[in-house]
Amino acid sequence: MLNRLAREYGEKGLFTGYEISPQAFAICKGKERPNLRFLHKDLFDDRDATFDVVMAIDVIEHVEDYFGFLRRLRERGRYKVFHLPLDLSVQTVLRSSPILWSRSSVGHIHYFTKETALATLKDTGYQVVDWFYTSGSLELPNRGWKANLMSLPRRAFSLVSQDLTVRV
Repeated sequence: MLNRLAREYGEKGLFTGYEISPQAFAICKGKERPNLRFLHKDLFDDRDATFDVVMAIDVIEHVEDYFGFLRRLRERGRYKVFHLPLDLSVQTVLRSSPILWSRSSVGHIHYFTKETALATLKDTGYQVVDWFYTSGSLELPNRGWKANLMSLPRRAFSLVSQDLTVRV
């Protein structure tokens, strides 16, 4: 995401990414440019680092003390952008294998619905000014035949009610 923003805004700003995963950092490092840099460290280790906008994209669900993390993050920027996967649904509660898969393969240790994600942000001192769903289950390519098959009813249901579609 930072790579895209750095390309879009050119020299109008400096973009800094923090990555604690060595594997993810190796991928990011190759994308650096004059207005884009990546640091292999925790943002909170840079005591004086503050930014106009701080993004935590697919982070919260991996952090053991996510309430403490969110409270500390408030001081690091004027505006924040969050992306939290909504792993809890009727399907994941009934089948349990999707939640266990996300825990073992991608390291999710917390699971959210839209309501619990928004409540968590409010509980940690944020004022939510806007939110929207991202459509990964509908838009990401090459997810396998089951996901491709399920995208048909998901698309139809999302035209009627996005909230209900996400909840199921």
